[in-house]
Amino acid sequence: MAAARGSVFASGFPPGIPRHSYPAPRARRLALISSTQRLFAVSTAEQLPSAPTSVPGPTPTTEGELGQNRRHWKDREPNGSAAASPFMEDEGSEVEGKKRLEDFFDLAKDLIRSAGGLPRWFSPLECASRINNSPLLLYLPGIDGTGAGLASQHKKLGKIFDVWCLHIPVMDRTPFTDLVKLIEKTVKSESHNSPNRPIYLVGESLGACLALAVAARNPDLDLILILSNPATSFNASQVQSLIPLLEIMPDQVQLTLPYLLSLMRGDPLNTLRATSEKALPPQEMVAELSKDLLNMPSFISVLADILPKGTFLWKLQMLKSASAYTNSRLHAVKAQTLLLISERDQLLPSQAEASRLYRALPGCEIRRYEENGHFLFLQEDGNGIDLVTTIKGATFYRRGKSRDYISDYLPPTHSEFIKLYESNKWFSDMTAPVMLSTLEDGTIVRGLAGIPSEGPVLLVGYHMLLGLEIISLMAQFLIERNIHVRGIAHPMLFPKYKEDGSTLSPFFYDAFRIMGAVPVSGTNLFKLLSRKSHVLLYPGGVREALHRKGEEYKLFWPEQAEFVRMAARFGAKIVPFGTVGEDDIGQVVLDYEDLMKIPYYRDQIMRNTEGNVKLRTTATGEVANQDMHLPGIMPKIPGRFYYLFGKPIDTEGRKQELKDREKSHELYLEVKSEVERCIAYLQDKREGDPYRSIFSRLVYQTVNGSSSDIPTFEL
Repeated sequence: MAAARGSVFASGFPPGIPRHSYPAPRARRLALISSTQRLFAVSTAEQLPSAPTSVPGPTPTTEGELGQNRRHWKDREPNGSAAASPFMEDEGSEVEGKKRLEDFFDLAKDLIRSAGGLPRWFSPLECASRINNSPLLLYLPGIDGTGAGLASQHKKLGKIFDVWCLHIPVMDRTPFTDLVKLIEKTVKSESHNSPNRPIYLVGESLGACLALAVAARNPDLDLILILSNPATSFNASQVQSLIPLLEIMPDQVQLTLPYLLSLMRGDPLNTLRATSEKALPPQEMVAELSKDLLNMPSFISVLADILPKGTFLWKLQMLKSASAYTNSRLHAVKAQTLLLISERDQLLPSQAEASRLYRALPGCEIRRYEENGHFLFLQEDGNGIDLVTTIKGATFYRRGKSRDYISDYLPPTHSEFIKLYESNKWFSDMTAPVMLSTLEDGTIVRGLAGIPSEGPVLLVGYHMLLGLEIISLMAQFLIERNIHVRGIAHPMLFPKYKEDGSTLSPFFYDAFRIMGAVPVSGTNLFKLLSRKSHVLLYPGGVREALHRKGEEYKLFWPEQAEFVRMAARFGAKIVPFGTVGEDDIGQVVLDYEDLMKIPYYRDQIMRNTEGNVKLRTTATGEVANQDMHLPGIMPKIPGRFYYLFGKPIDTEGRKQELKDREKSHELYLEVKSEVERCIAYLQDKREGDPYRSIFSRLVYQTVNGSSSDIPTFEL
């Protein structure tokens, strides 16, 4: 039914892991995982809370914080009742760079206070409160071996994972292959205990080699690898030259430690830029930068305890054997893999290595970070990586054998939404969207008061050119009504990244997936409506969003009533809506027909189309044309976007009636007619908008303030 439509953009441990006493004097504290028990902040799984469904996010204090024509963030619905927040809990999600490094050294100091012993696991107490059926995440450290690399992210990771970190004591000399076997025992044991639960292996440099080696030795286990700058490229790196230098260097001389610390801190210019962007008074800015310099000696002191000369030399030699061992077994790795690659890695040639691993590993995805150095999770310049956000964007989170786009979905945190909103705010400022909705009595009002608060609600409308209307629509529903709209999207939003440049940057797709886009299918629509969600649906799909010249505001809906009976099954309210404004920002000058006449573009269109899932294979006519292309568009001086949401159509109690094909088709045509009426209304009324032009809006904001609501036509 729904398979043809969608938005274009739109508990014990295994033997072999020794038990040791473990000091934990600070408040953050850890729980040692031994061969017989694990200690958490709570003692049993039954005490852990279920997934948080409604946690209020921070509330902006002024309209200016969310830009022009934006209403105050609502903690309550219009009727005054408490409104559940659509956001995932935001606690611990935003960590400043300097806090990351401080957290790392703070935890590392506690870890190395132990006199020694063998490698062992610990579980941070911050990770004790997680959602049900959380998968296991094993963190495998890099050359430091402390297991503290994710210290600043423990709380957020602990909401969705059962987090265990591997600690390798400073004086331990366990060979690489024995470390692989130790991890392998844990993986096999936990896989046996929870056969339907995946196990995540998150590894940095040396830890990435450990993860790949374990995966190669266990191709039949359900493993998900997340690898940061793997040390599989060690033999091609300049770090090897440090080995003979360290062998002859006196123990008292620690020339490498300041260099390593500088790599952990990241580019100092980026640090300065991040500090200046806070717009602090000069005195506070100087104090913050001075504090950073004053911390350097204490950080070097801890680093000297973590990596004394003998340990550092041992780790470098281990990297050499780890690289050789892992590279010889890459062909056996079958696990789903996400590579996190720094393009300014000064320790390893990670950029080139990523391309090699991408070709060698069958289930591999890549995220490249242009501004980051080797220590991705410790970056101190405002470009630090949020691992949970990255996993969510790459759709790498699942709790079962296969990913369920509905039950495995994790809503954005408030800070994630704000970050995405701010990155697209320029577009909302440029188009100054006007949102109108229709109340139960038929009155049209400005704002979204006419949208039902309780789901299931099915928003059905016209797909503008390139789906440009989605950006403002999704944001405004969250800002004004605290409603998280889930978009039914074309499979092209879920592609496997290709190194040949045939796909856009993966971060482009990540934004839509973080905001809840799901691949179009009848099953996904069924699940969303059954969960009483607000669902965004475009029956015109690709054909409508990639329309030809002169086809603005023309609906390309299929003949059959695809969504009506599904909506009636759950008693959903159908809200027809129209959008207008694409012809005010650009004009199609090269459409599908023109591009197909040019051999280069014709071949490109055919490749892109063949690489996507085929939809509407049984449909006929124009709506069946799903060829993927990017029309040539000539920009215009920006006008304004307008949205009108019609009166909700209630299907409650009409399930039996709408089983009749004729009755369901009548309702389908009613919805389509209402969408066309909304478009016609907006086209007519915008002619009387004195602020349709961007120039008149700029004048208005100059006089009244940049955050003021811009008026529109009279209703």
